[in-house]
Amino acid sequence: MKIAVLGSGHVGQTLARGLKGLGHDVIIGSREGNKLGAFVAEVGIREERFEPAAAGAELVIIAVKGGAAEELARALAAALAGKVVLDTTNPIAGEAKGGVIPYFTAAHESLLQRLQASAPQARFVKCWNSVGAHLMIKPKLSGGQPAMFICGDDAEAKGAAAQLLAQCGWAAEDVGTSAAGHAVEALCQLWCAPGFLRNDWAHAFAVLRP
Repeated sequence: MKIAVLGSGHVGQTLARGLKGLGHDVIIGSREGNKLGAFVAEVGIREERFEPAAAGAELVIIAVKGGAAEELARALAAALAGKVVLDTTNPIAGEAKGGVIPYFTAAHESLLQRLQASAPQARFVKCWNSVGAHLMIKPKLSGGQPAMFICGDDAEAKGAAAQLLAQCGWAAEDVGTSAAGHAVEALCQLWCAPGFLRNDWAHAFAVLRP
């Protein structure tokens, strides 16, 4: 499958590297299109600017910061039309307070819904937002294959997401439409809370498994 991973940070690089290793034709997108020289040389993945990367892909993964995701979806609406778009983002609004990361979305509203409204012809599915990058591809956990909660408005798109997740070692758990997005996004807040409360990220990684 031709997959565009939009985002040059740790999550984007992890997914691009892992999906290429699974045999997919992967391109990584960045705003400038030329900022990942060392990564490109090491992994052998092409880098393009966001729009051409998305336009040439069959499936798109958005892995930018949550605060930049709406603008990106709006700008790429034409390139994303009709495509399955996996949304890994969370609406993080700043530093944790009392162990809880603040979100810029309102109660019962999700960033997933905002992205869907920004690019209405795209077929968004929320996934990979509630787990650290080190577990995204082929996680090895003592409890066996973990579940990944997903949601979105298009059943076929969720089926495509489930197939890709299965290749990556995850069992997709469909929890409904984009209206469930706020609940799925809140998993990130819960998953990170022990780390922020006790500054014990090893405990958070070991105990709170998706």
